[in-house]
Amino acid sequence: MSDDRTAIVELLAEFAAATDTRDWETIASLLTDDCVAYGARGPEAVVRRMQDHLGGVGPTQHLLGDHRVSVAEHEARSLTYGRVHHQGAGPMSGSFFECMGDYDDRWVRTDAGWRIARRWFEIRISLGDVAVLRPA
Repeated sequence: MSDDRTAIVELLAEFAAATDTRDWETIASLLTDDCVAYGARGPEAVVRRMQDHLGGVGPTQHLLGDHRVSVAEHEARSLTYGRVHHQGAGPMSGSFFECMGDYDDRWVRTDAGWRIARRWFEIRISLGDVAVLRPA
């Protein structure tokens, strides 16, 4: 189980880094074919939703911590604190939006390893201007 926990925590970090570098291919590879995340279903739709969400944003940084992972055979759940900084771009340059909350991920063990089947992010605290997230 500890190997599963380590693998899931590493994949969470990989997902966050891929988001910050806009590595959409890696993000899609970490999702199940029928995943539900950010109000979209399936890897292509999830990636499109993320691209739309971050399309007008400058650099981002997703910091993760306090991982709570439970594994039951071929399914797992991770609850992870997230602190996400979004830097403004274009007309929003100099502005920022930061949110802190909880990622609630449901995982499925596949032949390729653990993959996210469902993702939810509950914002608990927000700072700055949410307009940073709206493309110009």
